[in-house]
Formats: sequence, structure tokens, C-alpha cells
Amino acid sequence: MYAASREASSRSKEALRAALTGSNGVAATTGSELFAVVDVLDDQRPLRVALADVSVPGSARAELSERVFGSRVSAATQAVLTTAVAQDWSRPRDLVDTLVLLGQLAYLESASEQDRLTAVEDELFRFGRIIADNPALDQALADRATSATAKRELLDRLLSGKSETITQALAEQVVTRQRSGIGVAFDELSDLAAARRQQIVAHVRSAIALTDSQRERLAGALGRIYNKAVTVHVEVDPELLSGLVVRIGDDVIDGSAIGRLDRLRRSLT
Repeated sequence: MYAASREASSRSKEALRAALTGSNGVAATTGSELFAVVDVLDDQRPLRVALADVSVPGSARAELSERVFGSRVSAATQAVLTTAVAQDWSRPRDLVDTLVLLGQLAYLESASEQDRLTAVEDELFRFGRIIADNPALDQALADRATSATAKRELLDRLLSGKSETITQALAEQVVTRQRSGIGVAFDELSDLAAARRQQIVAHVRSAIALTDSQRERLAGALGRIYNKAVTVHVEVDPELLSGLVVRIGDDVIDGSAIGRLDRLRRSLT
């Protein structure tokens, strides 16, 4: 995003926080309604452009959003939407992307209220890994020729009764909008959930599965290095031969056997 859209996104997040503060129980509804608004804007380009048209006063755009959505959404959702469309966006797509993010944040707030945020975070990560490891599933969920209804039905077969309701809602939004990189999108959602818990995420590839005790020790060691609480997400990768590869943001710590062999090979050439 350009600077204007970043500022607009920041103000929209503030509006979401204000709308949800002291309003226990409305977060999931707000998330659902924001996703529904996104569906409308995805389908109706003229409306999407009109709501982000900086040549029109923000107050007029807010009035337009009230006329279109006011009877369809709750007061909390409309308050967020009014603030968002009144901002100056660099591109209409930035407005839509921010509304997606706000919907995700609202759902995660609901998970936090229900003390299910850790479970949702873990499920999002695990489902992302399942997709990343299954090219046929990734293709089926990303296929433009597959209808949103068919994708929802496939997702329901995969997740129904096996995951949190909020996980399913977030997953459905991803697969019905995302056209590629679905596994990455789930990783990003999992990271967003960790950030909501004021933690950073360590993406770990290990040659073997780690025990709970090993995960805890690793999280503690990384927490001391980064001076923050760390959530550890582990993916088993036998090709590493032994050891671990840890990624936190742009930092990569390669302690795997294959990594050591690669460094040795480079030193000899």
C-alpha cells in the first residue's frame, strides 16, 4: 500500500477497535458482515470505485455506504464501514483488502472473547500446511473455474466438526477470494492470530517431530533472543536429515544437517 492507504487502513483499524470495545458478543457478527460487504464490492466494481473515489468528499462516500449497506448490517459494522470509506485510498482495491483484514480481526477478537484464539491459530496453521503439502487440494481450492459454492462444500467436508466455527469462517473467506498461494494466506492468518495474542511466530522446519517439551524449550530460547513471547509452528521435513530451520520474519536460523552440508560445499568452491 502507498502512504495514503496505509494511513486510511490504520484509521479503519482504530474504528474497528472502538466499535468492538465494550460490545462483547458482536465481534463475530461484525466479521461476518464485513466479509459480506467485501463479497458485494468484489462483484460490483462501480460501487467499489465509487466508495474509494477521492474526488468525492468522504462524507458523501460515507452516505453512499449507509444507503447501500445500512439496512443490511449492524450499527457496529456500519460505524466501521463509514469510517473506512470516508478515508482517502490510493486504490479501490486497498479499501477492499482492508475490509477483509478488519473482518479477520473481528473474528479473531471473537475467538479471544471465547478463549479459543490459541486453538484457532493452531488450526489455521495446520490447515495451511495440509494445503501446502497437497497440490491437488491447493489447485481445487484455487481453481477459478470452481464456484464459490463448490469450494465451500469442499471446505465443509474437510473442516466440519473438526475445527472451530471461527476457523471455518476465516478459511471460507480465504478460499472463496484467494486465487493462488492459499497455503501462504493461511500462514498469514495464523501469524495475525499470534499477533493478536501479542506473540511473534517462529516457523520451524524439523527433520523429526518435536515433543511438547522440545517445543516449549525452543519457544523459551527464542523468546529470550527476541525479548518477546514466541509461538512455535513446526513442519516436519525429513529432507533436512537432522536439526532445525527456524524462520522469524526475515530472520532465518539454519541448524539443519543439509544446511551445514550446503555451507561446507560453498566453502570448498
